[in-house]
Amino acid sequence: MNNTIKDTYLTIKTQSQAVYKAKGSKFIAIAQHVETAAQAMEFIEQQRKQYFDARHACYAYMIGSDRTEYRSNDDGEPSGTAGKPILGQINSANLTNIVIVVIRYFGGTLLGTSGLITAYKSSAAAAIQQADVIEEIIEKNITFTYSYQHINTMMRIVKEYQLTIIEHQQYLNCTLIVKCRLSMLDSVVQRALQTRQISVKY
Repeated sequence: MNNTIKDTYLTIKTQSQAVYKAKGSKFIAIAQHVETAAQAMEFIEQQRKQYFDARHACYAYMIGSDRTEYRSNDDGEPSGTAGKPILGQINSANLTNIVIVVIRYFGGTLLGTSGLITAYKSSAAAAIQQADVIEEIIEKNITFTYSYQHINTMMRIVKEYQLTIIEHQQYLNCTLIVKCRLSMLDSVVQRALQTRQISVKY
């Protein structure tokens, strides 16, 4: 196995919630697992509707195993005092496929820039702390095509690398689709290509 390739990422399993209070203001942080930016935005809108009487619904999300798709929003709070602190906590925990919405009910007393940053940061951190953090494996599908006489060879490869079979069609020309850990992909492909009659697509 090539250990230089990272093939896992951290995310949360289920929704979690935490409450933070400061000078009369109430901050409700809700963290949710999502797979796409569209799912994240849908969840944000759901929270806005549920807490329709709140002053602000600030948020941040991170998507993808490579953690390159993200967004944060202050929703009317002073620039950089809400969305970025929330996103900062997602980054600190090295999480992805997550959205955190922090609902604020204004308590009548201004918190100032540093007070707001602390409140949104603490709220997001508390929601993450309440969440069930899990490690997910990054896998890629590989399709092998080969003649029937090479079935035993392919089954040995499947067993050797503990691949998950998705589909297996056994005819004169066979097709095998498996899930493979990203870190093992090159090794599995090279192993199969040693038999020249086996073609690989991924």
